[in-house]
Amino acid sequence: MSVISPPKYVVSVLLCLESHGFRAYLVGGCVRDCIMGRRPNDWDICTSALPSEVMEVFHNSRPTGLKHGTVTVIEHGSSVEITTFRTDGVYLDHRRPENVRFVSDLTADLERRDFTINAIALPLSGIAFDPFGGMADIENKLIRCVGDPDRRFNEDALRMLRAVRFSATLGFEIEEQTMAAIRKNAYLAKSLAAERVCTEVEKILLSKTPQKIEELIRSGLLSEYVYANKNVTDLSPIALIPKNRFQRWAALCVLLRLGGLIDSAEEFLLKLRLDSATVHNASRGCELALSGIPQTRLEWKRLLAKNGTDCGKCTAAAAEVMDGENNIRQLQSIISCGDCYSLKRLNISGDDLLELGFSGPKLGWALDTLLDYILEHPAENVRPLLLERARQLL
Repeated sequence: MSVISPPKYVVSVLLCLESHGFRAYLVGGCVRDCIMGRRPNDWDICTSALPSEVMEVFHNSRPTGLKHGTVTVIEHGSSVEITTFRTDGVYLDHRRPENVRFVSDLTADLERRDFTINAIALPLSGIAFDPFGGMADIENKLIRCVGDPDRRFNEDALRMLRAVRFSATLGFEIEEQTMAAIRKNAYLAKSLAAERVCTEVEKILLSKTPQKIEELIRSGLLSEYVYANKNVTDLSPIALIPKNRFQRWAALCVLLRLGGLIDSAEEFLLKLRLDSATVHNASRGCELALSGIPQTRLEWKRLLAKNGTDCGKCTAAAAEVMDGENNIRQLQSIISCGDCYSLKRLNISGDDLLELGFSGPKLGWALDTLLDYILEHPAENVRPLLLERARQLL
């Protein structure tokens, strides 16, 4: 396993807490990532110090979650979240505890966490405190709940989607009892906000194993968004699509449509509360591919001219998972080689047509007519030739 090397500003925070008589540990995902040799995006610290004591020690701090014991400290221009050891109260909404109780026992704090791989604490000494076997589970590439998985998932239903997401992003398998509990409690996912569900689905979709979304469907975690169907479509072709949000959503949508799991790509994406650009490009690309995959460069250029580059790329992504052909490569060659497929690439402008005497709707018609001609005759996208052709349209 890799040696954990936190940056100097994190070490500084740990040293400062310890010098004031408090216990302090790196905890959670940052410890897991370092053990795996991955550079963490965030650094979290748990401590025996109360939030008020943390703020006394660090003047450059702000309360970011006092209800849950969290204070953010700015050290050398970087932020570190520091949370007091705590136990959670009752969960009434299957998402967050109604209250927390600050404790002095590190084990009690780790016991409330979701998975063993996230329940490892590391002090400056470098000797990990691992009461639930998280390091062994990292070694064995297993996602396992801390304690009773039914209880963990009843507390916070989002943990079920996180289990599948960690499985996809880390390349781990979900431990048998944990997986059984996901299937048993999947109905609780109905209580989750669509935005939360979407965030987890997208992280899986953009991972090396986007086909893990099949597990979300099979287990019933996406029952609010797709039809129940035990014969889930094979989603592994998505892994061959570039890790681009628009394109992968388009690829997912077309496979779900073909598998009878959704009726409309647009409705599916809107239910998940995706942004308007993703909804438009991915759903349009999906529907265009289903209506007939372009077979020639000219057909692809016409599609680009009418729908734009982003939508064109989504169409190519959807087409590629449908027929396995090199649609993305063909489209990219059109974009890269400089072929004209949009008014921006046309070597004549609206101002040029105004000078020739065009105005109003006829000016727009003339530009579209010239573009349509150049789609078929790319070699003639030359300003003098276009001006002459424009004069013929007057």
